[in-house]
Amino acid sequence: MVDLKQLYDIRFHQTGLEKRRAVWRVLCESFFSKIVPADATVLDLACGYGEFINAIPAREKYAVDLNEDAARNLNPDVKFVQTSALDLSALPKGAMDVVFTSNFLEHFHSKSDLDLLFRQVVTLLKPGGRFVVVGPNIRYAYREYWDFYDHYLPLSHLSLTEGLMLAGLEPERVIDRFLPYTMQGRLPTGDLLVRAYLAMPFAWRFFGKQFLVIARKPA
Repeated sequence: MVDLKQLYDIRFHQTGLEKRRAVWRVLCESFFSKIVPADATVLDLACGYGEFINAIPAREKYAVDLNEDAARNLNPDVKFVQTSALDLSALPKGAMDVVFTSNFLEHFHSKSDLDLLFRQVVTLLKPGGRFVVVGPNIRYAYREYWDFYDHYLPLSHLSLTEGLMLAGLEPERVIDRFLPYTMQGRLPTGDLLVRAYLAMPFAWRFFGKQFLVIARKPA
């Protein structure tokens, strides 16, 4: 098994944790806060060092990660559960307005495990709740996709959407090109530049190699 703490230390040293936090603050303020209501209960699956869940305004926040070191980086208002994403039984069922995950699904070893995760997400969501997924799109990142040691499962926006539908979720929004592949690449990191990028979807067609898929649990 990969040592997650060691891997995170190596990876975030390369990209710069403060840089990631700054970018996610803008992403949440300018984009994701329009998807996540301020009065929502939100779960961040595979929260990493809390870049999303710390930055997103929400009434109640949960975070899950297998790496116990993640807890040290979370704000006091975030309820942390150290567990595998394949066992989310410690979380309240039917309580989540939004389940969010970013750059996580590619780490699964099989689609059978992914199916299990999707079934659990459906159980955790309230009727009408959303599952928001950001991740590398193998259709556009087929070369650099394998540059990370812990990438196993290649997904496109289409294959992911199909898997979510099989789990009983309804696609609400599917963007095949959203963010650049990594923060080591061409993603602008100054506040104004990130805001400008998000405000110009035509630029996503040139730089975006990650999908954004939003699926809803039927009401």
